[in-house]
Amino acid sequence: MSLLNQNVLVLNRLWQAVNICTVRRALTLLFEGQAQVVFGGDGGDYQTFSFPQWRNFSEQEPHPESIHTISFRLRVPRVILLVMFDRLPKKEVKFTRHNIFERDKNTCQYCGKVFERKDLNLDHVVPRDRGGPTTWENIVCSCVPCNTRKANRTPNEARMYLVRKPKRPKWRPFVQVNLGFNHHDSWKQFLDVAYWNVELGEDAGG
Repeated sequence: MSLLNQNVLVLNRLWQAVNICTVRRALTLLFEGQAQVVFGGDGGDYQTFSFPQWRNFSEQEPHPESIHTISFRLRVPRVILLVMFDRLPKKEVKFTRHNIFERDKNTCQYCGKVFERKDLNLDHVVPRDRGGPTTWENIVCSCVPCNTRKANRTPNEARMYLVRKPKRPKWRPFVQVNLGFNHHDSWKQFLDVAYWNVELGEDAGG
């Protein structure tokens, strides 16, 4: 595949992944001042470059993956940031692990304490084997102790009370990029949320 046809990850102004385009399109957006190149080291410190800045950087830090013109060379960008676009495509909020944690603000909906996501479970308010569906209105974040205490009971039966009634959110915090593409290593930081963006099915939570 020619360098100009390779894929570039597109972020909106809020640094959320919204699209994938070709290097050719990315360079056009960069040249027109509609986008900046996002470039960073392993430490996660990212810099943004306008077209003139990226051109200078490309001359100072040459790279094998560069586009050559008559007068200068330009490194192939792998991630670009749209400078004006802060919207996300208008779609229904996906029923995903990530979005449930976002909705509940990483807070156990029984004890009200905030936890690291790795220390939270997804709980069916009405247990599945009691007919409880896997839906926005029946799934909440729950810490391990509360999840264990509630067990296979309803909150009333366990004498536990929800912090707030679960419902479908109206926002869309992240748009899932098609991970079927062969993506560049530099995309990893922005796509590590893939796990949180898989549509949940009947295997979700306890």
